[in-house]
Amino acid sequence: MNILQVNNLKTYFYSRHGITRAVDDLTFKIKKGMVFGLVGESGSGKTLTALSIMGLVSLPGKIMGGQAIFDGADLLAMDDDRLRGIRGCQISIVFQEPSTALNPVFTIGYQVQEAILAHQDIGKKKAKELAMEYLKKVHIAKPDRVFDNYPHQLSGGAKQRAMIAASLVNSPDLLILDEPTTALDVTTQARILELLEEIIESGNCSILFITHDFDIIARMCDEVGVMRSGKIVEMGSIGQILNNPKESYTVSLLESAKALA
Repeated sequence: MNILQVNNLKTYFYSRHGITRAVDDLTFKIKKGMVFGLVGESGSGKTLTALSIMGLVSLPGKIMGGQAIFDGADLLAMDDDRLRGIRGCQISIVFQEPSTALNPVFTIGYQVQEAILAHQDIGKKKAKELAMEYLKKVHIAKPDRVFDNYPHQLSGGAKQRAMIAASLVNSPDLLILDEPTTALDVTTQARILELLEEIIESGNCSILFITHDFDIIARMCDEVGVMRSGKIVEMGSIGQILNNPKESYTVSLLESAKALA
């Protein structure tokens, strides 16, 4: 059974220079319990696909057509109130850059706690207990101290762990990971990937994993779609894409990844 079915998604940008078809007739599905990867070079439309699904496309961008069927309902046809009830609760996203995703004027604890209070009918005391529980789950060192810290007081890795905690506190059915390790140093990347493996192995949610890194795709995903210029040019199982790619673009991406290894 599919947790998400994206059909013919089109997201365009309009300017005085014309129309940019940033996401152009995109179709894919994510089965329940699956880790589905979207891989492609920068500018291929991966992040914009996630933002479109979440209803977070800003002008001059506009969703021009398609469907994103989640749990039997089309996210793209929902009003803002209903969509807000789903975002951060049934669907959560971890962005590439935690320094811009976290609000600098609020403490980490406040932001994780606020995610709980927005979607769960519990008091502040219980929300704080739950926030602390999830900060511990993502292996944040000294969670009591971090709870009262502001984002600028934390390392990049700790900020990303806090973002992951905030994304998990409401037990989402679908977790979108948008290049969650790209802004981190190599050692911190490895630790975050180990944490994400724990989340995947728990099997509590389906995952859309967006990355440009084939090594991460091979390590984390069950199936993968290769994106180029707003389209998926090839899709299949990890084994099929890595060992028997059909498209020349996929072959060139794999060769580039090997050259950089």
